[in-house]
Amino acid sequence: MSWRFGSIRILLTLAVAFLLVMLLLSVLGRDNRSTVGLNLLRIQEENATLSIPHRKLLREIAMDEPNRIWGEKCTKADIVINQGPTEPLPSGVPTYTVEIINVCVTGCDISGIHLSCGWFSSARLINPKIFKRLRYNDCLVNDGKPLVNGGTLSFQYANTFLYPLSVSHVVCS
Repeated sequence: MSWRFGSIRILLTLAVAFLLVMLLLSVLGRDNRSTVGLNLLRIQEENATLSIPHRKLLREIAMDEPNRIWGEKCTKADIVINQGPTEPLPSGVPTYTVEIINVCVTGCDISGIHLSCGWFSSARLINPKIFKRLRYNDCLVNDGKPLVNGGTLSFQYANTFLYPLSVSHVVCS
């Protein structure tokens, strides 16, 4: 009987010690930076989304840098695309303004500018001489004609979301 009582006493002591260690770790863990990662990713029951406070997600942009040492006049990196939201249509459809700029430092004109544009479409008519979708993920800028050095083309489109646009091909003039 004493052997049994001693075993139960040891098990109870171990259980209490384990609970105290867990309690101590949870109290220390609130101030400890090593557990911040676990606290940052938590699922909110009301909308089931991941919450990561005070973090800004940045999209990695791969740039095609020109190799000017070997005589390359221009590359896709010499065309800069800016776009942002503008006043919505009277129907409430969001609109976006796009600027396409030739920033070639060697003074080159760039023609045959093609953009990756997905299934680009617009509720607002766009002059096809400025910008038109040829097929899936292939849009032509300035009807293929040269965009002069320092030149800018702009247009507006209307859609429920912003299309990611990126340069896929250029021809140095």
